[in-house]
Amino acid sequence: MSIKYRLTIMSFLQLFVWGAWLITIGNYWFGTKQWSGENFGDVFLTLGISSIIMPAITGIIADKWINAEKLYGILHILYGFVLFYLPQVDSPNTFFWVILMAMLCYMPTLSLSNSISYTILKNNNFDIVKVFPPIRVWGTIGFIVAMWITNLTGNKASANMFYIAGVVALFLGIYAFTLPKCPPQKLIEENASWTKKLGLNAFKLFGTYKMALFFIFSMFLGGALQLTNMYGDVFLSEFGNFEKYKNSFVVEYSTIIMSISQISETLFILAIPFFLKRFGIKQVMLISMLAWVLRFGLFAYGDPIGGLWMIILSCIVYGMAFDFFNISGSLFVETTTDSNIRSSAQGLFMMMTNGFGALLGAKISSIMIAKYFTFKFSNLNDLLNHFGTDVDNPAIKNILGNNKVLENNVLEKFVTVRDWSNIWLSFAIYALVIAIAFAVLFKHKHDPKDVESVTH
Repeated sequence: MSIKYRLTIMSFLQLFVWGAWLITIGNYWFGTKQWSGENFGDVFLTLGISSIIMPAITGIIADKWINAEKLYGILHILYGFVLFYLPQVDSPNTFFWVILMAMLCYMPTLSLSNSISYTILKNNNFDIVKVFPPIRVWGTIGFIVAMWITNLTGNKASANMFYIAGVVALFLGIYAFTLPKCPPQKLIEENASWTKKLGLNAFKLFGTYKMALFFIFSMFLGGALQLTNMYGDVFLSEFGNFEKYKNSFVVEYSTIIMSISQISETLFILAIPFFLKRFGIKQVMLISMLAWVLRFGLFAYGDPIGGLWMIILSCIVYGMAFDFFNISGSLFVETTTDSNIRSSAQGLFMMMTNGFGALLGAKISSIMIAKYFTFKFSNLNDLLNHFGTDVDNPAIKNILGNNKVLENNVLEKFVTVRDWSNIWLSFAIYALVIAIAFAVLFKHKHDPKDVESVTH
Protein backbone atom coordinates (compact mmCIF):
# COMPACT_ATOMS: atom_id res chain seq x y z
CA MET A 1 0.00 0.00 0.00
CA SER A 2 1.34 3.45 -0.92
CA ILE A 3 2.43 5.97 1.70
CA LYS A 4 -0.38 8.37 0.77
CA TYR A 5 -3.05 5.70 1.28
CA ARG A 6 -1.54 4.67 4.62
CA LEU A 7 -1.57 8.27 5.85
CA THR A 8 -5.13 8.68 4.54
CA ILE A 9 -6.23 5.74 6.71
CA MET A 10 -4.53 7.33 9.71
CA SER A 11 -6.24 10.67 9.03
CA PHE A 12 -9.66 9.01 8.60
CA LEU A 13 -9.39 7.06 11.86
CA GLN A 14 -7.90 10.04 13.75
CA LEU A 15 -11.16 11.97 13.67
CA PHE A 16 -13.43 8.91 13.53
CA VAL A 17 -12.53 8.07 17.14
CA TRP A 18 -13.61 11.58 18.16
CA GLY A 19 -16.69 11.99 15.98
CA ALA A 20 -18.24 8.77 17.31
CA TRP A 21 -19.15 10.51 20.58
CA LEU A 22 -18.32 14.24 20.57
CA ILE A 23 -21.54 15.48 18.95
CA THR A 24 -23.84 12.96 20.64
CA ILE A 25 -22.47 12.98 24.20
CA GLY A 26 -25.09 15.56 25.19
CA ASN A 27 -27.86 13.03 24.48
CA TYR A 28 -26.06 10.52 26.71
CA TRP A 29 -25.57 13.10 29.48
CA PHE A 30 -29.05 14.68 29.49
CA GLY A 31 -31.10 11.75 28.20
CA THR A 32 -29.57 8.48 29.37
CA LYS A 33 -27.88 9.67 32.56
CA GLN A 34 -30.19 12.65 33.24
CA TRP A 35 -27.39 14.56 34.92
CA SER A 36 -27.36 18.27 35.73
CA GLY A 37 -26.93 20.67 32.82
CA GLU A 38 -24.71 22.92 34.93
CA ASN A 39 -22.00 20.25 35.00
CA PHE A 40 -22.26 19.35 31.32
CA GLY A 41 -19.87 22.10 30.27
CA ASP A 42 -17.16 20.37 32.29
CA VAL A 43 -17.04 17.65 29.60
CA PHE A 44 -15.96 20.20 27.01
CA LEU A 45 -13.81 21.94 29.61
CA THR A 46 -11.50 18.93 29.30
CA LEU A 47 -10.84 19.79 25.65
CA GLY A 48 -9.55 23.19 26.66
CA ILE A 49 -7.45 21.90 29.55
CA SER A 50 -5.89 19.23 27.35
CA SER A 51 -5.24 21.69 24.52
CA ILE A 52 -3.33 23.94 26.92
CA ILE A 53 -1.28 21.28 28.69
CA MET A 54 -0.54 18.35 26.42
CA PRO A 55 0.57 19.40 22.88
CA ALA A 56 3.72 21.16 24.11
CA ILE A 57 4.64 18.29 26.46
CA THR A 58 4.14 15.55 23.87
CA GLY A 59 5.92 17.72 21.30
CA ILE A 60 9.00 17.83 23.52
CA ILE A 61 8.82 14.06 24.11
CA ALA A 62 8.54 13.34 20.38
CA ASP A 63 11.29 15.85 19.65
CA LYS A 64 13.81 14.40 22.11
CA TRP A 65 13.11 10.81 23.19
CA ILE A 66 10.43 8.76 21.38
CA ASN A 67 9.53 8.20 17.74
CA ALA A 68 6.45 10.28 16.96
CA GLU A 69 4.52 7.34 15.45
CA LYS A 70 5.14 5.23 18.59
CA LEU A 71 4.06 7.99 20.95
CA TYR A 72 1.01 8.52 18.77
CA GLY A 73 0.16 4.81 18.93
CA ILE A 74 0.61 4.61 22.71
CA LEU A 75 -1.65 7.63 23.27
CA HIS A 76 -4.43 6.15 21.12
CA ILE A 77 -4.25 2.80 22.90
CA LEU A 78 -4.53 4.55 26.27
CA TYR A 79 -7.38 6.68 24.91
CA GLY A 80 -9.21 3.53 23.79
CA PHE A 81 -8.93 1.88 27.21
CA VAL A 82 -10.23 5.00 28.96
CA LEU A 83 -13.23 5.11 26.60
CA PHE A 84 -14.02 1.50 27.50
CA TYR A 85 -14.22 2.52 31.15
CA LEU A 86 -16.47 5.58 30.62
CA PRO A 87 -19.80 3.67 30.46
CA GLN A 88 -19.11 2.25 33.93
CA VAL A 89 -19.11 5.74 35.49
CA ASP A 90 -22.29 6.72 37.35
CA SER A 91 -21.27 10.09 38.77
CA PRO A 92 -20.89 13.34 36.77
CA ASN A 93 -17.91 14.34 38.91
CA THR A 94 -16.11 11.05 38.24
CA PHE A 95 -17.12 11.30 34.58
CA PHE A 96 -15.27 14.62 34.36
CA TRP A 97 -12.00 13.09 35.59
CA VAL A 98 -12.28 10.05 33.33
CA ILE A 99 -13.10 12.12 30.22
CA LEU A 100 -10.21 14.42 31.15
CA MET A 101 -7.88 11.39 31.10
CA ALA A 102 -9.26 10.50 27.67
CA MET A 103 -8.69 14.02 26.35
CA LEU A 104 -5.18 14.24 27.81
CA CYS A 105 -4.42 11.20 25.65
CA TYR A 106 -6.37 12.27 22.56
CA MET A 107 -5.88 16.02 22.08
CA PRO A 108 -2.09 15.90 21.49
CA THR A 109 -2.62 13.29 18.77
CA LEU A 110 -4.29 15.97 16.62
CA SER A 111 -0.98 17.81 16.18
CA LEU A 112 1.08 14.60 16.26
CA SER A 113 -0.88 13.19 13.32
CA ASN A 114 0.02 16.29 11.27
CA SER A 115 3.67 16.07 12.30
CA ILE A 116 3.82 12.38 11.36
CA SER A 117 2.26 13.06 7.96
CA TYR A 118 4.65 15.96 7.27
CA THR A 119 7.71 13.92 8.25
CA ILE A 120 6.77 10.85 6.22
CA LEU A 121 5.80 12.88 3.15
CA LYS A 122 9.03 14.88 3.29
CA ASN A 123 11.12 11.73 3.69
CA ASN A 124 9.47 10.33 0.57
CA ASN A 125 9.99 13.55 -1.45
CA PHE A 126 6.32 14.51 -1.74
CA ASP A 127 5.16 18.10 -2.20
CA ILE A 128 3.39 18.66 1.16
CA VAL A 129 1.40 21.67 -0.08
CA LYS A 130 -0.22 19.57 -2.81
CA VAL A 131 -0.37 16.15 -1.17
CA PHE A 132 -1.31 16.83 2.44
CA PRO A 133 -4.69 18.67 2.06
CA PRO A 134 -6.39 15.74 0.22
CA ILE A 135 -5.09 13.44 2.97
CA ARG A 136 -6.29 15.72 5.75
CA VAL A 137 -9.79 16.10 4.33
CA TRP A 138 -10.31 12.38 4.95
CA GLY A 139 -10.09 13.16 8.64
CA THR A 140 -13.26 15.25 8.40
CA ILE A 141 -14.87 12.46 6.35
CA GLY A 142 -13.95 10.04 9.16
CA PHE A 143 -15.66 12.35 11.67
CA ILE A 144 -18.81 12.41 9.50
CA VAL A 145 -18.86 8.63 8.99
CA ALA A 146 -18.53 8.09 12.76
CA MET A 147 -21.49 10.42 13.40
CA TRP A 148 -23.61 8.53 10.86
CA ILE A 149 -22.69 5.13 12.30
CA THR A 150 -23.53 6.28 15.84
CA ASN A 151 -26.93 7.59 14.70
CA LEU A 152 -27.91 4.81 12.26
CA THR A 153 -27.06 2.07 14.78
CA GLY A 154 -29.37 3.70 17.32
CA ASN A 155 -26.55 4.68 19.67
CA LYS A 156 -26.76 8.48 19.74
CA ALA A 157 -27.80 8.34 23.41
CA SER A 158 -26.15 5.04 24.26
CA ALA A 159 -22.89 4.10 25.97
CA ASN A 160 -22.10 2.09 22.84
CA MET A 161 -20.77 5.27 21.23
CA PHE A 162 -17.75 5.03 23.55
CA TYR A 163 -17.23 1.36 22.72
CA ILE A 164 -17.34 2.14 18.98
CA ALA A 165 -14.70 4.86 19.41
CA GLY A 166 -12.65 2.70 21.80
CA VAL A 167 -12.37 -0.27 19.46
CA VAL A 168 -11.29 1.91 16.55
CA ALA A 169 -8.84 3.83 18.79
CA LEU A 170 -7.13 0.56 19.79
CA PHE A 171 -6.89 -0.45 16.13
CA LEU A 172 -5.45 2.96 15.22
CA GLY A 173 -2.92 2.71 18.05
CA ILE A 174 -1.69 -0.66 16.79
CA TYR A 175 -1.78 0.54 13.18
CA ALA A 176 0.45 3.50 14.08
CA PHE A 177 3.30 1.13 14.96
CA THR A 178 3.33 -0.09 11.34
CA LEU A 179 3.92 3.41 9.91
CA PRO A 180 7.38 4.49 8.69
CA LYS A 181 9.63 5.61 11.52
CA CYS A 182 9.55 9.26 12.59
CA PRO A 183 12.57 9.51 14.93
CA PRO A 184 13.14 12.47 17.27
CA GLN A 185 14.16 15.55 15.29
CA LYS A 186 16.05 17.20 18.19
CA LEU A 187 15.10 20.63 16.86
CA ILE A 188 15.18 22.22 20.33
CA GLU A 189 18.61 23.05 21.69
CA GLU A 190 19.71 21.13 24.77
CA ASN A 191 20.38 24.33 26.72
CA ALA A 192 17.12 26.02 25.68
CA SER A 193 15.02 27.42 28.51
CA TRP A 194 11.80 25.68 29.51
CA THR A 195 9.97 28.79 28.38
CA LYS A 196 11.21 28.18 24.85
CA LYS A 197 10.71 24.42 25.02
CA LEU A 198 7.06 24.86 26.00
CA GLY A 199 6.51 27.53 23.37
CA LEU A 200 5.79 30.17 26.02
CA ASN A 201 8.21 32.66 24.47
CA ALA A 202 5.42 33.60 22.06
CA PHE A 203 3.56 35.24 24.97
CA LYS A 204 5.80 38.27 24.49
CA LEU A 205 3.59 39.02 21.46
CA PHE A 206 1.02 40.34 23.95
CA GLY A 207 3.34 43.34 24.27
CA THR A 208 2.17 44.43 20.79
CA TYR A 209 -1.27 46.05 20.72
CA LYS A 210 -2.45 44.47 17.46
CA MET A 211 -1.24 40.97 18.35
CA ALA A 212 -2.66 41.21 21.87
CA LEU A 213 -6.01 42.28 20.43
CA PHE A 214 -5.93 39.43 17.92
CA PHE A 215 -5.26 36.79 20.57
CA ILE A 216 -7.95 38.21 22.88
CA PHE A 217 -10.52 38.08 20.07
CA SER A 218 -9.29 34.56 19.26
CA MET A 219 -10.08 33.54 22.81
CA PHE A 220 -13.54 35.12 22.79
CA LEU A 221 -14.44 33.56 19.45
CA GLY A 222 -12.95 30.27 20.64
CA GLY A 223 -15.65 30.34 23.30
CA ALA A 224 -18.21 29.91 20.52
CA LEU A 225 -16.44 27.18 18.52
CA GLN A 226 -17.68 24.20 20.56
CA LEU A 227 -21.15 25.47 21.50
CA THR A 228 -23.02 23.69 18.72
CA ASN A 229 -20.93 20.56 19.26
CA MET A 230 -22.00 20.68 22.90
CA TYR A 231 -25.69 21.40 22.44
CA GLY A 232 -26.65 20.96 18.76
CA ASP A 233 -27.66 17.31 18.83
CA VAL A 234 -29.45 17.68 22.18
CA PHE A 235 -31.34 20.69 20.80
CA LEU A 236 -32.59 18.75 17.76
CA SER A 237 -33.36 15.61 19.77
CA GLU A 238 -35.45 17.51 22.33
CA PHE A 239 -37.91 18.53 19.62
CA GLY A 240 -39.08 14.95 20.23
CA ASN A 241 -40.68 16.19 23.45
CA PHE A 242 -43.44 17.70 21.32
CA GLU A 243 -46.11 15.67 19.58
CA LYS A 244 -45.84 17.75 16.42
CA TYR A 245 -42.17 16.92 15.87
CA LYS A 246 -41.44 13.64 17.67
CA ASN A 247 -41.60 11.45 14.52
CA SER A 248 -39.79 13.91 12.26
CA PHE A 249 -36.62 13.04 10.36
CA VAL A 250 -34.73 15.73 12.27
CA VAL A 251 -35.47 14.15 15.65
CA GLU A 252 -34.81 10.58 14.57
CA TYR A 253 -31.65 11.39 12.62
CA SER A 254 -30.43 14.49 14.46
CA THR A 255 -26.77 13.42 14.27
CA ILE A 256 -26.97 13.02 10.50
CA ILE A 257 -28.48 16.51 10.24
CA MET A 258 -25.61 17.85 12.38
CA SER A 259 -23.10 16.13 10.09
CA ILE A 260 -24.06 18.61 7.36
CA SER A 261 -21.89 21.03 9.35
CA GLN A 262 -18.82 18.87 8.83
CA ILE A 263 -19.66 18.29 5.16
CA SER A 264 -19.92 22.05 4.74
CA GLU A 265 -16.56 22.44 6.45
CA THR A 266 -14.83 20.32 3.78
CA LEU A 267 -16.42 22.39 0.99
CA PHE A 268 -15.68 25.84 2.42
CA ILE A 269 -12.00 24.97 2.74
CA LEU A 270 -11.90 25.07 -1.07
CA ALA A 271 -13.37 28.60 -1.09
CA ILE A 272 -10.87 30.08 1.35
CA PRO A 273 -8.18 31.08 -1.21
CA PHE A 274 -10.76 33.06 -3.24
CA PHE A 275 -12.12 34.92 -0.20
CA LEU A 276 -8.66 35.66 1.18
CA LYS A 277 -7.44 37.04 -2.14
CA ARG A 278 -10.60 39.09 -2.69
CA PHE A 279 -11.27 40.46 0.80
CA GLY A 280 -8.08 40.03 2.85
CA ILE A 281 -7.39 38.44 6.21
CA LYS A 282 -9.33 40.85 8.46
CA GLN A 283 -12.47 40.79 6.32
CA VAL A 284 -12.44 36.99 6.14
CA MET A 285 -12.15 36.80 9.94
CA LEU A 286 -15.04 39.26 10.21
CA ILE A 287 -17.10 37.19 7.75
CA SER A 288 -16.47 34.19 10.01
CA MET A 289 -17.76 36.05 13.07
CA LEU A 290 -20.91 37.16 11.24
CA ALA A 291 -21.36 33.56 10.07
CA TRP A 292 -21.42 32.51 13.74
CA VAL A 293 -24.22 35.02 14.30
CA LEU A 294 -26.16 33.32 11.50
CA ARG A 295 -25.28 29.85 12.78
CA PHE A 296 -26.82 30.54 16.18
CA GLY A 297 -29.62 32.82 14.98
CA LEU A 298 -30.96 30.31 12.47
CA PHE A 299 -31.02 27.62 15.16
CA ALA A 300 -33.01 30.00 17.39
CA TYR A 301 -35.90 30.17 14.92
CA GLY A 302 -35.61 26.79 13.20
CA ASP A 303 -37.81 23.75 13.78
CA PRO A 304 -38.09 20.28 12.17
CA ILE A 305 -41.06 21.15 9.93
CA GLY A 306 -41.75 24.76 8.90
CA GLY A 307 -38.28 25.94 9.91
CA LEU A 308 -36.29 22.99 8.61
CA TRP A 309 -34.62 25.19 6.00
CA MET A 310 -33.18 27.35 8.80
CA ILE A 311 -31.68 24.33 10.54
CA ILE A 312 -30.14 23.11 7.26
CA LEU A 313 -28.83 26.58 6.39
CA SER A 314 -27.34 26.92 9.88
CA CYS A 315 -25.42 23.70 9.34
CA ILE A 316 -24.17 24.92 5.94
CA VAL A 317 -23.07 28.27 7.41
CA TYR A 318 -21.02 26.39 10.01
CA GLY A 319 -18.36 25.55 7.42
CA MET A 320 -17.73 29.24 6.75
CA ALA A 321 -17.87 30.14 10.45
CA PHE A 322 -15.39 27.48 11.53
CA ASP A 323 -12.93 27.34 8.63
CA PHE A 324 -12.64 31.01 7.79
CA PHE A 325 -11.43 32.09 11.22
CA ASN A 326 -9.10 29.16 11.82
CA ILE A 327 -7.37 29.42 8.44
CA SER A 328 -7.27 33.23 8.17
CA GLY A 329 -6.18 33.52 11.81
CA SER A 330 -3.37 31.05 11.25
CA LEU A 331 -2.30 32.96 8.15
CA PHE A 332 -2.34 36.26 10.08
CA VAL A 333 0.05 34.76 12.65
CA GLU A 334 2.24 33.37 9.86
CA THR A 335 2.59 36.73 8.11
CA THR A 336 3.00 39.01 11.12
CA THR A 337 5.43 37.18 13.42
CA ASP A 338 9.20 36.66 13.29
CA SER A 339 10.36 33.30 11.98
CA ASN A 340 12.16 32.45 15.24
CA ILE A 341 8.89 32.39 17.22
CA ARG A 342 6.45 31.57 14.43
CA SER A 343 5.82 27.98 15.51
CA SER A 344 5.31 29.07 19.10
CA ALA A 345 2.96 31.83 17.93
CA GLN A 346 0.86 29.28 16.01
CA GLY A 347 0.74 27.18 19.16
CA LEU A 348 -0.39 30.24 21.13
CA PHE A 349 -3.16 30.88 18.59
CA MET A 350 -4.42 27.33 19.04
CA MET A 351 -4.06 27.64 22.82
CA MET A 352 -6.18 30.80 22.90
CA THR A 353 -8.95 29.35 20.68
CA ASN A 354 -9.12 25.65 21.56
CA GLY A 355 -7.64 26.07 25.04
CA PHE A 356 -8.64 29.18 26.96
CA GLY A 357 -11.51 29.96 24.58
CA ALA A 358 -12.98 26.47 24.93
CA LEU A 359 -12.65 26.72 28.71
CA LEU A 360 -14.49 30.03 28.69
CA GLY A 361 -17.27 28.86 26.36
CA ALA A 362 -17.86 25.48 27.99
CA LYS A 363 -18.05 26.66 31.57
CA ILE A 364 -19.94 29.92 31.15
CA SER A 365 -22.47 28.51 28.67
CA SER A 366 -23.34 25.52 30.88
CA ILE A 367 -23.83 27.73 33.96
CA MET A 368 -25.85 30.28 31.99
CA ILE A 369 -28.13 27.66 30.42
CA ALA A 370 -28.70 25.88 33.71
CA LYS A 371 -29.43 29.12 35.60
CA TYR A 372 -31.40 31.21 33.13
CA PHE A 373 -32.78 28.92 30.41
CA THR A 374 -33.56 25.62 32.14
CA PHE A 375 -36.86 25.18 33.94
CA LYS A 376 -37.55 22.36 36.38
CA PHE A 377 -41.14 21.66 37.31
CA SER A 378 -42.30 19.55 40.23
CA ASN A 379 -45.85 20.91 40.10
CA LEU A 380 -48.22 20.24 37.19
CA ASN A 381 -49.90 23.65 37.44
CA ASP A 382 -46.53 25.43 37.13
CA LEU A 383 -45.74 23.36 34.05
CA LEU A 384 -49.09 24.18 32.44
CA ASN A 385 -48.79 27.89 33.26
CA HIS A 386 -45.33 28.00 31.69
CA PHE A 387 -46.64 26.64 28.40
CA GLY A 388 -49.98 28.45 28.61
CA THR A 389 -51.96 25.30 27.89
CA ASP A 390 -53.95 22.52 29.57
CA VAL A 391 -53.21 18.97 30.64
CA ASP A 392 -54.94 17.48 27.58
CA ASN A 393 -52.53 19.21 25.19
CA PRO A 394 -50.61 16.44 23.31
CA ALA A 395 -47.34 18.32 23.79
CA ILE A 396 -47.78 18.34 27.58
CA LYS A 397 -48.70 14.67 27.59
CA ASN A 398 -45.56 13.91 25.61
CA ILE A 399 -43.36 15.93 27.98
CA LEU A 400 -44.87 14.23 31.01
CA GLY A 401 -44.46 10.78 29.48
CA ASN A 402 -45.13 8.17 32.17
CA ASN A 403 -44.64 10.72 34.95
CA LYS A 404 -47.43 10.30 37.52
CA VAL A 405 -49.22 13.21 39.17
CA LEU A 406 -49.45 12.74 42.95
CA GLU A 407 -51.29 14.76 45.58
CA ASN A 408 -51.67 18.56 45.10
CA ASN A 409 -50.56 18.26 41.47
CA VAL A 410 -47.04 17.25 42.55
CA LEU A 411 -45.19 15.31 39.85
CA GLU A 412 -43.53 11.99 40.55
CA LYS A 413 -40.21 13.43 39.34
CA PHE A 414 -38.92 16.73 38.03
CA VAL A 415 -39.71 17.68 34.42
CA THR A 416 -36.84 19.60 32.81
CA VAL A 417 -37.49 21.98 29.90
CA ARG A 418 -34.80 24.03 28.14
CA ASP A 419 -35.63 27.29 26.33
CA TRP A 420 -33.57 26.58 23.23
CA SER A 421 -34.76 29.58 21.22
CA ASN A 422 -33.40 32.07 23.74
CA ILE A 423 -30.30 29.97 24.35
CA TRP A 424 -29.31 30.26 20.68
CA LEU A 425 -30.33 33.93 20.56
CA SER A 426 -28.02 34.71 23.49
CA PHE A 427 -25.17 32.95 21.65
CA ALA A 428 -25.97 34.93 18.49
CA ILE A 429 -25.88 38.23 20.41
CA TYR A 430 -22.54 37.20 21.93
CA ALA A 431 -21.08 36.54 18.46
CA LEU A 432 -22.53 39.81 17.11
CA VAL A 433 -20.93 41.86 19.90
CA ILE A 434 -17.56 40.21 19.16
CA ALA A 435 -17.94 40.92 15.43
CA ILE A 436 -18.78 44.61 15.93
CA ALA A 437 -15.95 45.10 18.43
CA PHE A 438 -13.52 43.32 16.09
CA ALA A 439 -14.55 45.47 13.10
CA VAL A 440 -14.03 48.66 15.11
CA LEU A 441 -10.92 47.87 17.15
CA PHE A 442 -8.81 45.56 14.99
CA LYS A 443 -6.82 47.39 12.33
CA HIS A 444 -5.15 45.38 9.59
CA LYS A 445 -4.50 46.51 6.03
CA HIS A 446 -5.07 43.98 3.28
CA ASP A 447 -1.85 43.00 1.49
CA PRO A 448 -2.28 40.52 -1.41
CA LYS A 449 1.22 39.19 -0.68
CA ASP A 450 -0.04 37.88 2.66
CA VAL A 451 -2.27 35.36 0.94
CA GLU A 452 -0.08 34.53 -2.02
CA SER A 453 1.00 31.25 -0.45
CA VAL A 454 -2.57 29.94 -0.28
CA THR A 455 -3.84 31.24 -3.60
CA HIS A 456 -1.07 29.85 -5.78
